[in-house]
Amino acid sequence: MDTSRARAVLARTPALEAGQLRELLHAAGGEPERALGARVTQRLPLPSAAQQFLAAPDDAAIDADLAWLEGSGASIVLATDTDYPPLLLQSGGAPAALYVQGSIEALSAAQLAIVGSRSPTAAGRATAREFAAWFAGAGLTVTSGLAVGIDAASHEGALAGGGLTIAVFATGLDRVYPTEHAALAQRIRAAGALVSEFPPRTPPLRRNFPRRNRIIAGLSLGTLVVEAARYSGSLITARLALESGREVFAIPGSIHSPLSRGCHQLIKSGAKLVEEAADVLTELQFPVRKEQVMAHDGEGGKAAELDKEYEMLLDALGFEPATIDVLVARTHLPGESVASMLLILELEGRVAALPGGRYGRTP
Repeated sequence: MDTSRARAVLARTPALEAGQLRELLHAAGGEPERALGARVTQRLPLPSAAQQFLAAPDDAAIDADLAWLEGSGASIVLATDTDYPPLLLQSGGAPAALYVQGSIEALSAAQLAIVGSRSPTAAGRATAREFAAWFAGAGLTVTSGLAVGIDAASHEGALAGGGLTIAVFATGLDRVYPTEHAALAQRIRAAGALVSEFPPRTPPLRRNFPRRNRIIAGLSLGTLVVEAARYSGSLITARLALESGREVFAIPGSIHSPLSRGCHQLIKSGAKLVEEAADVLTELQFPVRKEQVMAHDGEGGKAAELDKEYEMLLDALGFEPATIDVLVARTHLPGESVASMLLILELEGRVAALPGGRYGRTP
């Protein structure tokens, strides 16, 4: 068996963690081909699923993996390779191997995970984009999970900021999930990396998403939660970050918003409250570029002044989504006027239409 095939076998071996692979290859003198021999594997306390697979690898699956690797330009990074990300290696339960498309070097760059709701408010989505762009401009790589909502907004923001971004899959890299993010995934591959511990042809199984989250947390110096309900999967990522000794940050919101409760819960538990992007860089002791601070400070006066009635409408909207009927009751303006004014504000990017006939302010 040649080295490439042996590496593909090791990458597909179930239940094998980074530490176990390192022991296995050490016992084999660092040679992947020798690591597959029964004389080596039976001497080590490997999981039974790993022992069984190594004793009789699925040759058809390995053939298909090798064909996909060659055709897709993807690479396998084993936990013994020098370019395996060191922060991930320090986290609990790090995978034995990663499949990577794009820049392998990006996996070892300084990273910040940004996660949150799959159904964010317009303000939450805009905040994720704005913060991600700011972090990317500061030199931090933005890492997330390619999901709809905050994940996608974070990747988009990093791309807009001209920086690196990494998407961690809960499927094989040959299957983009959700499918509507196929074009976004290609842009991320060109400006960072796509990464997964799951071999090709792995479908989007529910149990794999928490495993995906541990890689997001393990790769990153810290995790920022933008919006999250009380039982959001984002809180799993935050918990895993804490277990790996990483920083956790949360953006607060209205006490009336269900999407703020997860963030408030994290803050009560010791997460750092974040009001602006520089708060995160300061806590991580990551250098803030002077030109970024000046650009950020200069953003305040750009918005055009509004007429008194428009100001009154925005004040009545506050920072919680509301319907036209609610705004009519608060402002005592005619319903037709409120609808027309909201349309103008939406075109100017100051408010966004939300499901249920509601409107919300954007940052």
